[in-house]
Amino acid sequence: MSQDSAERRTIFDRCRRLIIKIGSAVLTGPRGLNLVMIHRLTDQIAELKEKGLEIVIVTSGAVASGVRKVGLTERPRTIPQKQAAAAVGQGFLMEAWEGAFNKFELLVAQVLLTTEDLAHRHRYLNARNTLETLLDWGILPIINENDTVVVEEIKFGDNDQLSAMIAGLIGADLVINLTDTEGLYECDPRLDASANLIQLVRGVDAQLMACAGSGSGPIGTGGMLTKINAAKKCLASGIPMIIAPGRERDVILRLFQGEMLGTLFVPKKRIYQGRKLWLANLPKPAGDIILDQGAVRALKEHGKSLLPIGIAEVRGSFGVGAPVRCLDEGEAIVGIGLSNYKSAEIELIKGHHTEDIEKIIGYKHSDEVIHRNNFVLTGNIGDME
Repeated sequence: MSQDSAERRTIFDRCRRLIIKIGSAVLTGPRGLNLVMIHRLTDQIAELKEKGLEIVIVTSGAVASGVRKVGLTERPRTIPQKQAAAAVGQGFLMEAWEGAFNKFELLVAQVLLTTEDLAHRHRYLNARNTLETLLDWGILPIINENDTVVVEEIKFGDNDQLSAMIAGLIGADLVINLTDTEGLYECDPRLDASANLIQLVRGVDAQLMACAGSGSGPIGTGGMLTKINAAKKCLASGIPMIIAPGRERDVILRLFQGEMLGTLFVPKKRIYQGRKLWLANLPKPAGDIILDQGAVRALKEHGKSLLPIGIAEVRGSFGVGAPVRCLDEGEAIVGIGLSNYKSAEIELIKGHHTEDIEKIIGYKHSDEVIHRNNFVLTGNIGDME
């Protein structure tokens, strides 16, 4: 057994809490939902549940199912059309999953989320508590983005990102991302038949991102690039993720049996946990703070807090406790943190010393606009945009 194979086997053997993300291209066909595929996946998941694994499904397919049911010839382009298609399709999607699991007497629970649910700390914790309770009860959560109410400003964009955020939320041991390709190739196999499959990835860099290319299929919203971005979030949480061919027969069980399918992303170490993990995985902060060079050095090189003296500009409207991005003067992302002051107050105290805060706004919450304990450097996990 090779070292890579042994490492893969160890990851799967130690897995007790599993996220399975299933893309639209796997779940849907020309006539809508592929019920045969849903039952095949359900059979495998039920077998793992029988062995004691806790499993969460992140499912796509609501919009695609609605498209087929309504009789549209292509995926909707406008937000209202997507919402309407999802409203039609979500019920059929959950009915299909529930019916498939009924034969194993397994209860499922529908969980619909938006970016806002995970961007607010209390709602984030509430979502975690709900999922933990469902798992304690032996119920299988089935999660999807709430496409019926989502708008572009609060959209995850794809369930790849959602699955990575849920993995960090509940401390999963592994994420299996099932898609319509064999995994990540050195280049696009549709353009180069000699492209080699990459079986193991230990870190995401610019060269690897270039391998992903761009674009998505006619049904799904994501592409390989979104899956690699999701993998970056998983790696920051210390969670391995594998991109695997969802249409392969018994693919999930074969992965647990040690077959070298797909592309496995292996973390070097867990970078963040707790509140900092939540900050690192935030889908969209509430505003931006532009820093001068001194503040950038203080944050990046010395692990200091952000003081008002180092702030050059404030963008957006946000309140106390809101997550905000910190950018350098070239607008590169430095990190993300929780603000101790409202945006309007920061506008007044920016460029001033801490002893001037109370004189300017009438009170002083703290010396720091962002305390270092509530700040993460995004350079540790790559581009957060």
